[in-house]
Amino acid sequence: MMRKAMKEPRTTDFGKIIKGKSDPRYNPSPPKGGLVIRVTTKVLDGYEKTENTYRKIMHRSLGRDNFWVTVSEKKELINGKLPDTFLRRLVRFHLVDNTRGEPTMWRLSDIRTIKGNLENGQLSAKVVLRNDQGDRGYETQILGMIKTEGGEITGFDAVAKGQYWGEGKYTRNAPKGRFPLAVAFKLADGKDIADSIPPQGSRGWVQGYIN
Repeated sequence: MMRKAMKEPRTTDFGKIIKGKSDPRYNPSPPKGGLVIRVTTKVLDGYEKTENTYRKIMHRSLGRDNFWVTVSEKKELINGKLPDTFLRRLVRFHLVDNTRGEPTMWRLSDIRTIKGNLENGQLSAKVVLRNDQGDRGYETQILGMIKTEGGEITGFDAVAKGQYWGEGKYTRNAPKGRFPLAVAFKLADGKDIADSIPPQGSRGWVQGYIN
């Protein structure tokens, strides 16, 4: 069919294409005046040895996402306070194993323990996540530093490291049993084109992600 079309080229006037209004549900922008924080995830160990080239690549892969922070949350962080909404969003949508595909996000009821503290720019938190079936979870601690200068946040570096277990519908072939998973957070500078990509957890559900 393609060969036939190439032998008998035809032109069709489709008219002028007019740019329509974008749907904010699927083309959202970061919160005005807020922050974008890069998120990188890595399974540190636990995979069985394999000679399969594809599996080897997946075992070494990194998960990549962006964490959005609202302007009101940023102001609280600058003032030395740790907003509940900030910590809850980080936990629900970014403490996930997305190294092998699209992860299953945590529900509010999956948060079993969430205790955070911010003092003198030092961030710490203890988190326990577990679904109702008990076949997926994450027990981790978060440690980090928040730097401020001139009333602005100039640095954000944090790492969550703990024991993860289970897999999602689209993240099959996880290590068996519990395995070490690390999630790193770093303030984006806007130089990476990926900084403009909306968080995975916000896709089609921006207000649900933010709130």
